[in-house]
Amino acid sequence: MEFASWHISTLANSYGVFFITELDMQFFLTSCVCVCVCVCQNASYLQRPDPDLPICVEQTVLVWFPLAFLWLCAPWHFANLCKKSAKAPLSKLYICKQVVAGLLLLTAIAELALTLGEDYGPSSDSTAQNHPAVLYTNPVLFAVSWIVVMLCQEYVRRRPRAVDSGSLFVFWLLQVVCAVFQFQSLLRDALNKEEIADLPRFCLFYISYGLQLIALVLSAIADVSPENPEARATFLSRITFNWFNSMVIKGYKRPLVQEDMWDLNEKDSTQAFCQGFEEVMAKELIKARCSLQKKQNKRKTKSDHQNGLAKGVSQDVLVMEETGKKKEKKKKKKDSESEYPNSWLVPTIAKTSKAVLLESAFYKLIQDLLSFASPQLLKLMISFTQDKSSHAWTGYLYAVLLLVVAFLQSVILQQYFQRCFILGMKVRTSLMAAVYKKALVVSNDSRKESTAGEIVNLMSADAQRFNDVTNFIHLLWSCPLQIILAIAFLWIELGPSVLAGLLVMVLMVPINGWLATKSRGFQMENMKFKDKRMKIINDILNGIKVLKYYAWESSFEAQVQEIREKELKVMRKFAYLSSVSTFIFSCAPAIVSLATFAVFVSVSPDNILDAEKAFTSISLFNILRFPLAMFPQLISIMVQTAVSKKRLEKFLSGDDLDTMAITRDDSHSAAVSMTDGTYAWERDTEPVLKNVSLDIKPGRLVAVVGAVGSGKTSLISALLGELHSLKGRINIKGSVAFVPQQAWIQNATVMDNILFGSNLDEERYRSVVDACALGPDLDLLPGRDQTEIGEKGINLSGGQKQRVSLARAVYSSADVYLLDDPLSAVDSHVGKHLFERVIGPKGLLKDKTRILVTHGISFLPYVDEIVVLVNGVVSEVGSYDGLRASKGAFSEFLETYEIKRKHVDMSSDFEQIEMLPEGLEPQADGSPEDIVSSTLKRENSLRHSQRHSKQNGSMRLRKNSSVRSKKDSGDKKGQRLIEKETMETGRVKFSVYLQYLRSMGWCFITWSFLFYFIQNVAFIGQNLWLSDWTEDSVEYFNTTYPNHIRDMRIGVFGALGMAQGFLVFLGTILLADGSISASRTLHTSLLSNILKVPMVFFDTTPSGRIVNRFAKDIFTVDEIIPMSFRTCILCLLGVLGTLFVICLATPIFTAVVVPMAVIYYFVQRFYVATSRQLRRLDSVSRSPIYSHFGETVSGISVIRAYGHQQRFLKQNEDTIDQNLKSVYPWIVSNRWLAMRLEFLGNLVVFFSALFAVISRDSLNSGLVGLSISYALNVTQTLNWLVRMTSELETNIVAVERVREYAEIKNEAPWITSNRPPDDWPTAGNIHFENYKVRYRPELELILHGITCDIQSTEKIGIVGRTGAGKSSLTNCLFRIIEASEGQILVDGIDISTLGLHDLRSRLTIIPQDPVLFSGTLRMNLDPFEKFSDEEIWSVLELAHLKDYVRGLPTGLQHEVSEGGENLSVGQRQLLCLARALLRKSRILILDEATAAVDLETDDLIQNTIRTEFSHCTVLTIAHRLNTILDSSRVMVLDSGKIVEFDSPSVLLNNKQGHFYAMAKDAGIRGGETSKPTDISTDL
Repeated sequence: MEFASWHISTLANSYGVFFITELDMQFFLTSCVCVCVCVCQNASYLQRPDPDLPICVEQTVLVWFPLAFLWLCAPWHFANLCKKSAKAPLSKLYICKQVVAGLLLLTAIAELALTLGEDYGPSSDSTAQNHPAVLYTNPVLFAVSWIVVMLCQEYVRRRPRAVDSGSLFVFWLLQVVCAVFQFQSLLRDALNKEEIADLPRFCLFYISYGLQLIALVLSAIADVSPENPEARATFLSRITFNWFNSMVIKGYKRPLVQEDMWDLNEKDSTQAFCQGFEEVMAKELIKARCSLQKKQNKRKTKSDHQNGLAKGVSQDVLVMEETGKKKEKKKKKKDSESEYPNSWLVPTIAKTSKAVLLESAFYKLIQDLLSFASPQLLKLMISFTQDKSSHAWTGYLYAVLLLVVAFLQSVILQQYFQRCFILGMKVRTSLMAAVYKKALVVSNDSRKESTAGEIVNLMSADAQRFNDVTNFIHLLWSCPLQIILAIAFLWIELGPSVLAGLLVMVLMVPINGWLATKSRGFQMENMKFKDKRMKIINDILNGIKVLKYYAWESSFEAQVQEIREKELKVMRKFAYLSSVSTFIFSCAPAIVSLATFAVFVSVSPDNILDAEKAFTSISLFNILRFPLAMFPQLISIMVQTAVSKKRLEKFLSGDDLDTMAITRDDSHSAAVSMTDGTYAWERDTEPVLKNVSLDIKPGRLVAVVGAVGSGKTSLISALLGELHSLKGRINIKGSVAFVPQQAWIQNATVMDNILFGSNLDEERYRSVVDACALGPDLDLLPGRDQTEIGEKGINLSGGQKQRVSLARAVYSSADVYLLDDPLSAVDSHVGKHLFERVIGPKGLLKDKTRILVTHGISFLPYVDEIVVLVNGVVSEVGSYDGLRASKGAFSEFLETYEIKRKHVDMSSDFEQIEMLPEGLEPQADGSPEDIVSSTLKRENSLRHSQRHSKQNGSMRLRKNSSVRSKKDSGDKKGQRLIEKETMETGRVKFSVYLQYLRSMGWCFITWSFLFYFIQNVAFIGQNLWLSDWTEDSVEYFNTTYPNHIRDMRIGVFGALGMAQGFLVFLGTILLADGSISASRTLHTSLLSNILKVPMVFFDTTPSGRIVNRFAKDIFTVDEIIPMSFRTCILCLLGVLGTLFVICLATPIFTAVVVPMAVIYYFVQRFYVATSRQLRRLDSVSRSPIYSHFGETVSGISVIRAYGHQQRFLKQNEDTIDQNLKSVYPWIVSNRWLAMRLEFLGNLVVFFSALFAVISRDSLNSGLVGLSISYALNVTQTLNWLVRMTSELETNIVAVERVREYAEIKNEAPWITSNRPPDDWPTAGNIHFENYKVRYRPELELILHGITCDIQSTEKIGIVGRTGAGKSSLTNCLFRIIEASEGQILVDGIDISTLGLHDLRSRLTIIPQDPVLFSGTLRMNLDPFEKFSDEEIWSVLELAHLKDYVRGLPTGLQHEVSEGGENLSVGQRQLLCLARALLRKSRILILDEATAAVDLETDDLIQNTIRTEFSHCTVLTIAHRLNTILDSSRVMVLDSGKIVEFDSPSVLLNNKQGHFYAMAKDAGIRGGETSKPTDISTDL
């Protein structure tokens, strides 16, 4: 201690240096003793109005601390420096940094030289004591440290894509901050003494300090400038998110577009994260499969053992089995649930992202610990205001510390959130990519279990759940930690009394748990109703034309409304339950603090509640509120995610398609061989192909024929490897191209669809386009082959789609072509052309192996071999002539056709029997007329005309009409393509908010706002009461605390707390009722309006957009807007309440409120403008992900056939990346906002503390505690207010979108005052009088003054070339299109005077597409339930369906799947016939549609129509002339005019007429018969 006492005596030295005579004393020991002594002396330095630190602390601790930090970080830098890496060029910034470090090194050397010179130089005084060791050690330490800094800066330069070093920035910051103390000490000392004692060291210190400041500034500047600002952001910019400023400013100036989005960082791209995810997933899946196998083996041995025992059981015991049945059922259900590998998804995610999880956990831990610093500082602040003798600087120090702690907390919290949200985004992305990849390889068994909609749900909803849970996963350990810490600190404050509050909290946990369980039940129920409702909406949109034809809208509207009411009922229950939850959450803090304080003051009369205890406890209770509120929510999210986890695991662990089912052995002589093949669609179903053996030689053309359901498509699917192989094998030599029956078209350009990922070879491309007759179509399209084809080929006709599909196959130059009835969708002329130029013996594919499934008989004479299928078995194989001669099934098939042909007195000159109509006019949506069929027909008719020189007049007429049609097409093409969906920009109009509020009801709004307002007043009142209560500790100091005052304090405090809960409860219930009322109003108006809009709207609007209104937008209106709205009100009132309390405590605070409000407003406007647009971009760029996915699922067999899975995976990754480009900035925008708002909140805390210090003499400690504890809470509330305002503004767009579709102009009213007689029409006379019609006012006429009379029971055939107006004529009868001029009279009544339902319900149509709705068979026939079961059975008998329906287990209650997919096309067509029979109307319109129906079914339909509708007026639109040759009269239309109208025989004899020319084209020659001629002669 001698040394210590000596040291104390020498402290008064002018420069504060201490002398040590023994230089060999250990430096470390010296330093420690010095520091200890200084600390002992600290009191003398701090207990005065102008405090200071001892010189020894400034020269040791504050010097060594930053250097220690640098040295700790240096090894990591050096380790990387040793690695070889490409050197970056020397930048000016790098040179500046190194120069500054070099100059600092020189100052350190100079200081060391100075000390050495003074001690040992020639001018040194040998009698004087040498300088202390610290003046040697510090310069040496600094010199070494500056060399370390230079090496670290070199490492940063070498590191790829490095901008700066965070550790260097922190070092410079620490260095500058720690040196501040020495800076002010030297300055103060010089000013006090009015001279500088040690000028050289004084100068060196300030030069060094200046250089350090420059180094700090330089370390905050970036060294590189790549495209993405994040990549060039410095450490400071990264922690404050300043690099995002440019995006925010751009978003404020103008609405952001996709092009403004920055490229993703490589590590954030889909591919980067998915690669690791898939590798881990594969390993985890193998483990899970092994454990599942073990479980199944155990179960198997157990059941075998039980079966062995059961064999000897007596008969009596069997009675007991009944009781166990239920248990068995439950067990079976449980077993089936676990029949797939489970519990592997979470470990996969955890292992893939363990680094980020650990990093974010570290941030969360620091933040949790820091959050408990504020209450302790508040406690010190209150004690400072109570102790009037304490120095003012203490208060200022506390205020600054509050700011620093809060700022650190903000920075760390935002870094934590940033990492969690980015991780959530990556997890969602990985799951989406994994689901997509799985969908490409999944087997039919697994695919059967998930519809396309369910798989899209896996990608959207379930992946999103994982995203949400990842954001909050750390709360699982953080919540308990916060609760434990809060209780520990509360125990310190209030002792065992805290247990009372804790007990209340513990009691609330099971209540919250029960509420969460109930809520989940309601949510599950709600989802079921949502799914049901969406299923019907989908059906309505898919079959809207049929609904309008049959006037069934009101029945379907009632069905939807019934489900919607059930859905709203569940929503109301859920909302009420949430209100209870809110009530508990609002009461919780009040009850907990009441219980704690009441017990505290009741336990002992010595326990008096003072401000320090009360407000520190309140702050701790506020911290406790978050984990207690979040925990039940977290459990709820976890439970929902567990459901999603099961769904994802089930799908992702499903079986893949067996890639070994097809071998590719090129040594085989046959191009395609199937040996003894038995195949089924699924593992446990009946085989659809039995013992099929085929050998097809290379280069052969093989036709596969058979009735509907005989297994033709199944055979093609088996050859593609799509079916489950029960036995047999298939070998295919070479590559495969596949043309499906229903063309699969991508949403891409025509060229992209044809090339399908192949490189462009101009010559080959042109020849394919020409051969597939696509040239004239391309001339029609706005951008020729660069025209983008809409979703599902919406802007192409059926024939065009099929030809594009065929062109894709031809261009691929494969070895084997599998053609599944590609000619059914084109008319006969195009069919001929395609057969000759592409498929046939002289076509482009003549040297390739072709397997052609066809219903068309006319092609069969020209194929090499015919395979006849009957019920999945090959009944015959051979050539056309051979099979005819063998008198087998094929021969019978042909004879049926011959008889039919003779019956209608026609002959076939190579006519294709099965074809879909090309003859519908181009509706306003768009299928442009199929120009090829009209061109080919025209060429043929011209050729016929040229053979007969007399027919010049008619030839001229045709030429004119063809020119006319081209001109029309040119005019219309602009309107055909579907317009891009509009995306709102800018602020949402106030009228939208008003509409939502009106839908809620002003009464609900006013009262709920009033309740919330009073609740806020009660909250402020309660806290003011507490502040007043704490004054009792001063008033009753050292006296007994009266019981009546204590009881009054507790009573009022508790009453105000409970009042808050009840007021919030009432407000929330009223708001819930209001929001349900709004949901009902908006959905009803949307639904009823959509059902009343004209047909043209559905033709021009993709169904996805309408579905989106009913799904996403209604969901937003139902669930998201009410929550945002409520939170906005509560947050706004909360912030206003806080400012009011602070201003009440320290009125001077009002001066700060105005500038802060201005800053807040600007930050909020900047953020909302950017965030809103980013959200819109997110939803717009998310749609292509689902569209591409839906497209992929529908074309999966085509993609697999061509082997293009990898290309589609890549495309999916690119599409997701496009979406991430707007998701990532949106996440960052929230962090950017939070940083700025939290800083504003921190300033509120700082100023409330600062003003409390300034005016502490006039303030009582209770008010100080109240204002600061309020301020500590405001940060989060401010943040939420802006977030919720933005959410509300973003989501209220849903109301705007719903309103848009709820205000579309309607068609005519369904029922008017002018109602027809009940039995109208009695006769069925139809009279057209100068009838003109156009699709829209701005378009040209499509029917030009039609005038004609159709008598009762007449059978009229309507024919005409493509675009002649055939379908328009029938649409006019149903008033699908309204007249521009003229009228239609039915039995003397003008149909335009009737209501649409009165009109449409009295007419009947069998439409060309057989549309069915999901529901029962009975509902499909009779949705209004007007008819008895007997009547329905009798029409089923007439429609030849009775035996089929009888054979079904549930008969008429048989469930029809979506779109009627569980029935064949033929059965669907027969059901449509049954519908028509049931209506028994006197006028029948037959839009002939037998494209996918075999000859036999076609015959059945025609015969039933002839017999059952003999008493009706029948109008038949004919796409094939042979079906209308037995009509009473034939109406020939051309360019919207009737050019001929007479009996078929008369028209066929008029050799100059249109009908005769058309009959010639089709090979019908009046009365004469001919054999099939060579295919080329008629082309």
